[in-house]
Amino acid sequence: MARLKQADGNINMTAMIDVVFQMIIFFVCTVQLEKEAVSEFLLLPDSPHGPLVAEEKDPRTITVEVDDKGRIFIARTPLSGERLKQILAKTVAEYGAAGPSIPIRIRADAAAKHSDVKRVLDACTGAGLYKISFIATKDSAKGSQRSEGRTS
Repeated sequence: MARLKQADGNINMTAMIDVVFQMIIFFVCTVQLEKEAVSEFLLLPDSPHGPLVAEEKDPRTITVEVDDKGRIFIARTPLSGERLKQILAKTVAEYGAAGPSIPIRIRADAAAKHSDVKRVLDACTGAGLYKISFIATKDSAKGSQRSEGRTS
């Protein structure tokens, strides 16, 4: 059986280009969903002297937001204090022995009352979570840099 030779050694790139475009679309959509998980309406407090912490990518990380009116959100979904406790307790139970090490990030508006942030802290510690960090801006001129202070 004779093999057909392709003229001039050309390679059909159509399939490869299709795959590349699909990958680009996937990554653009993924990044967009990650951005939508947090509210851009929160005015984070300044922490000019706080340490700049490299962001660790732990897929278990839960970001809890507290706005200036004391409302609690996870992924832009409003929650009551009791519902937050239930969600955190269920999450810890699902992860078993590794449950208490789930990272929690608290994004509180600069105008949020301490008592509202304390409700979130109480819910976290009530569920047995101990890796809690607060998110603040490092410098008001550079909103993209983040500073986190960790508590145990």
